[in-house]
Amino acid sequence: MTSDRRSLLLAALAAATAPAFVRAQGASRLRNIVFATNWKAQAAHGGFYQALVDGSYAKAGLAVEIRQGGPQVNNRPLLPAGRIDFLMTGNLLHSFDNAKQGVPTRAVAAVFQKDPQALIAHPGQGFEQWAACTKAERLWIAKDAQFSWWQWLKRRHGFRDEQLRPYNFTLGPFLANPRSLQQAYSVAEPIYVKAQAGFDPVVHLLADQGWRTPSTLIEARAETVAREPQLVKAFVEASLAGWRRYLGGTPAARAAADARMREDNPEMPLAELQASHALIVRQGLFGDGSGGLQPELVKGFLDDMVQAGLYKAGEVSLVKVL
Repeated sequence: MTSDRRSLLLAALAAATAPAFVRAQGASRLRNIVFATNWKAQAAHGGFYQALVDGSYAKAGLAVEIRQGGPQVNNRPLLPAGRIDFLMTGNLLHSFDNAKQGVPTRAVAAVFQKDPQALIAHPGQGFEQWAACTKAERLWIAKDAQFSWWQWLKRRHGFRDEQLRPYNFTLGPFLANPRSLQQAYSVAEPIYVKAQAGFDPVVHLLADQGWRTPSTLIEARAETVAREPQLVKAFVEASLAGWRRYLGGTPAARAAADARMREDNPEMPLAELQASHALIVRQGLFGDGSGGLQPELVKGFLDDMVQAGLYKAGEVSLVKVL
């Protein structure tokens, strides 16, 4: 997006306040919104559920339905098809892929200013320092990651394909080999390692090693961004308010959100929600809470991905990302 067009959009968003949106909808009428996530309900979705149960969305004039994703649920095509209004995705690679393929969606906010993607290692094996990780005997990496951030790890940090082993989302091979590393979602797998093996793994956030993408992005249709900036602003600001309360509040203050997530995802233990919440806070994933997607930072990450060979120069237009 050109700086002029970006400035016009930001000016429109800044001029639109949530109270004005509520007045436009009418005091007794809420705008129905369907918001879909990319996985089953978990603490990494907690702020959205907090905004739902504490009335933040309703105060913004919105009646929000949250539809969770999952292993057999792909919500991504539903956004451009107009069957949902907003979508939670992973990191900027999803937005770049949409732009490359001409999918008419736009990234409008990033809840996490750090991507929770990480490598984990056994303690006491010499992998406490990042530089030593390139010497690991084996790295358990899932197939999709081998074609994305693994390519960046090779170019930027010197990892080698000879180290690769397929990660099939089971901890057994990693736990059986203390000299191996494994990919991890930093607010999930460390909890599972502790539960199954009784130790806290060494966690290396890729974000701390130069992986500059934000995460937990909110996407909208390009048409919505252009025609209803007030709606976009209302949803984003209410979501971020929910996130501030979810991460900054007491366990009692977020109890209703946790209960609602467990209602949607009965397999999620309360103890895991609480442990994951603590990791989100400890790792500083939420950042300053602004939800910011600065064009220069997005461009910088895109340049990194071009250098890593994930995209060709000029293949992705930022006009179609933001």
